[in-house]
Amino acid sequence: MLKPAPRSLRSRAGAYVALTKPRIIELLLVTTVPTQVVAARGVPSGWLILNTVLGGTLAAGGANAINMFVDRDIDRIMERTKGRPLVTGAITPRAALTFAIGLEVVAFGWLWVWVNLLSAVLAVAACLFYVFVYTLWLKRTSTQNIVIGGAAGAVPVLIGWSSVTGSLAWAPVVLFAVIFWWTPPHFWALAIKYKDDYAAADVPMLPSVVSLRATSVRILGYTIVLWILTLVFSPVAGMGHLYLGAAIVLGAVFTWLAVTLLRNPTTKRAMQLFGYSITYITLLFGAMAADQLVRNAR
Repeated sequence: MLKPAPRSLRSRAGAYVALTKPRIIELLLVTTVPTQVVAARGVPSGWLILNTVLGGTLAAGGANAINMFVDRDIDRIMERTKGRPLVTGAITPRAALTFAIGLEVVAFGWLWVWVNLLSAVLAVAACLFYVFVYTLWLKRTSTQNIVIGGAAGAVPVLIGWSSVTGSLAWAPVVLFAVIFWWTPPHFWALAIKYKDDYAAADVPMLPSVVSLRATSVRILGYTIVLWILTLVFSPVAGMGHLYLGAAIVLGAVFTWLAVTLLRNPTTKRAMQLFGYSITYITLLFGAMAADQLVRNAR
């Protein structure tokens, strides 16, 4: 039997990058930098932004790689994940786990040295929560998996704030809640498309165990709470009219799409909502940063 041809350095590097789930990391960074701008009431040091982003990227990448290591059995079953490096054999499980732990160690050291200890602790705590609470416990046992587990994805706003101030306050706590409540409707909308995948892998993601209408009701409920929280953030953080206006309009569109999904619960409507949820969080945090920059320029 012929041995498979050795992979090129570029191919192996691409496989390791894929382990970190770079598209998810992009969303985390979208929330980190604007939070830094709000905390600084302007643009913080470029070096601080760079070091925080780099440390946060390493920490999130490590957590995602551990997630792939743990989930390699169900990734073989699900159509959406059959191309992942541990399924195709591009990387061995041992190499993936070593890589992931290495990323976490470097991330902690990097953030501690170049940012501060609080940010480093928050980053590693998010990883531990994502791995042990979401991946190892809730994902395969509870329909609340992404609800509770999504807290890990909300930690970057705390890291962004603490990187500038060295402490936490009510404003980043509200932002944490914003991401926490945004995650379920964002993820459930996508999970509607892949509900058969989750059912085949025996993962109790909400759309795979309840009706599409019941999922849509939950999505609408979380979306309304999310909208309220984005408005609460305005007075808590002392935001201006630019942010408040954006929060009102963006939240109204999100809620309208959720209502539309409830009235006509189809995969097409769900994917429209999923696509907008990414645009929503990007524009919301962009408006947040723009609001502070405009006010600071006066």
